[in-house]
Order: sequence, then structure tokens, then C-alpha cells
Amino acid sequence: MNTLYPIKFKPVLKETIWGGKNLKARYAKNGKPGSKIGESWEICGLNGESSVVDNGFLKGNSLQEIIEIYMGDLIGDEPYNRFGNEFPLLIKFIDASDTLSIQVHPDDKMASERHHAWGKTEMWYIIDAEKDSVIYTGFIKKTSKEEYLKHLDNKTIPDLVNATPVKPGDAFFIPAGMVHAIGAGVVLTEIQETSDITYRIYDWDRTDKSGKPREMHTELALDAINFDLADTGLIRKEPVTNQPVTLAECRYFHTNLLEIDRPVIKDYSLTDSFVVYICISSSVLVECFGSTETINAGETILIPASADNVTLIPVGSATILEVYLPHKAI
Repeated sequence: MNTLYPIKFKPVLKETIWGGKNLKARYAKNGKPGSKIGESWEICGLNGESSVVDNGFLKGNSLQEIIEIYMGDLIGDEPYNRFGNEFPLLIKFIDASDTLSIQVHPDDKMASERHHAWGKTEMWYIIDAEKDSVIYTGFIKKTSKEEYLKHLDNKTIPDLVNATPVKPGDAFFIPAGMVHAIGAGVVLTEIQETSDITYRIYDWDRTDKSGKPREMHTELALDAINFDLADTGLIRKEPVTNQPVTLAECRYFHTNLLEIDRPVIKDYSLTDSFVVYICISSSVLVECFGSTETINAGETILIPASADNVTLIPVGSATILEVYLPHKAI
């Protein structure tokens, strides 16, 4: 069997009602002419949406296919025992030219019972934000169902949700059950469970291309919402040059911020997980298994779990996110 290497994938671009031009302008993620690209799915293992390898001898194979071949060598022995051929994370870039709907995601138990799928706990890292841009997360106070439904009837749900002014470098941790929305003028990267289940609560009285309001999921959302989540989930941490800074850690992912200005060797010999690097700024040369690949701002790369050491060589000063699965559920 051929030796593994740092793997890049073809992004899958998603046109949305709230998308814009930033992913094309910043990262040359080109959709159809005139399209409003809201999301670029960078690494995904969803059935029917599995990412396709874009480099090396595995080029043209889907992520699901290469997991079937390499199993624990690719994603880690314990993760393979847990998830099988399903890649456990979905990595995206998001451009919100307009505000997204206020929404909520179910937890694993509810998603399994209703959709035979995983729930959705996620985190966001803000890459850019226009002046006065906000992120909506969590209720401003513990809220009863009755109070929530009253605001829903009155179309005043935004009055119940924290609106946090944001700047580049801010991060948010959003557990399943937390109401949330990305505000207009924000570009971010999203790290989440492998799930595409969203319950829309309120869509700002917006209509689609045909002039019809989008479907809301009022009853489903009512069961999924955690009314005790009166928190913004905001994470603000200063980078430490050439040292990892933990942004978020949960049972689904561990995410570190890495700002580097010299070559750094990462030791993963005790990490039973793949690693994903998301390049936020500049470029980084990634070396492992005797192979090298470059990631530029707006690109991601998958490091197989069998890699013991990875060398990161930045162009000038570079910022990346380092994502892997924790050793065990925490």
C-alpha cells in the first residue's frame, strides 16, 4: 500500500440566499458567474457530499473511499472504531453578506432519533468582520418556553438573543441547543460535527428568489432549544507566537490557534487522531511522510493519524487553526 501524505480536497461551494463575493475575492473559490457563495465545504464526509482528494496519488478518490482503505491509519484507531467510514468533522468557510436565520441544531440523541444522523455542536473563528457586525448566540437570560413563544409570535426573537460585536480573531463555541446566527458582514471558518441538520426559528421576514418565505421549523426547534443557555459562547484569546493556544475543547473536537514565524515541529506520536490545518493568513509549507504541500490562506489540509511528526514552515508570519479529536470523550 502506498504511503500516505498531507491530503488536500476540492472545496464544494454552496450558493445561499445570504452569501456574497468574499470567498471568491479572497480565496479564488469560484462558483457560477454571479452566484452568491455562502459556504465552502472544505472537508466533509456526509453521504452524497464526501470530499474528493485534489492532490497526490489518491487524487479523484472520495474521503469516504480512502477511509475504507486506510481506516485507523487515516483517522485514528479509536475514531475509526467509533465512526467507521464516516469522517467525524465538517470544516467550512462561510461568507455572510446578509444575516443568517436565527436557528438551532439538535443534539446527538435527538438527531439520531429523528434523522438517523449526528447532532451539531460547532465553533466559529472570525476571519473578518465589517464595522458593527455582530454574532447572535444564546439567550440574554434564562428563558421560559412561554416567553420564547410570545416573542416568536411577535417576531421579536432577536430581542431575546445576545448580539455580540465581533472582530477578527474572535471565536465562538456553540453547543447543540444554543440559538445562534451569523450577522451580516462576517467571514469565518466553522468546525462542526458531521451534520447538516438545521432548525430555522426566525428569518428576518425574508423571502427567497420566488418571493416565498423560507420554511421554518418551529416545533422541531422548540424541542431542540436549551432555554438555560444564557451565554454568548465568546472566546477571546491572544496568540502566543510559535505556541498552540487552545480555543475550544469538547468531546467532538479540540481546536488550537497557532501563530508561527519560524519552522515548528509538531509531535503527534501520542495523538490517536487525524489533524486538520486551516490556514487563516499567509502560507505554510507542511511536511510529513517525506512529502510537502503548501496551504495558503483559505485552504485546509488533512494530516493522517499515522503521522508522528509534522513540520510547519511559514511564509513570514502565518496563522493557522489546528483541529483534531480529543483522546477520549470529555
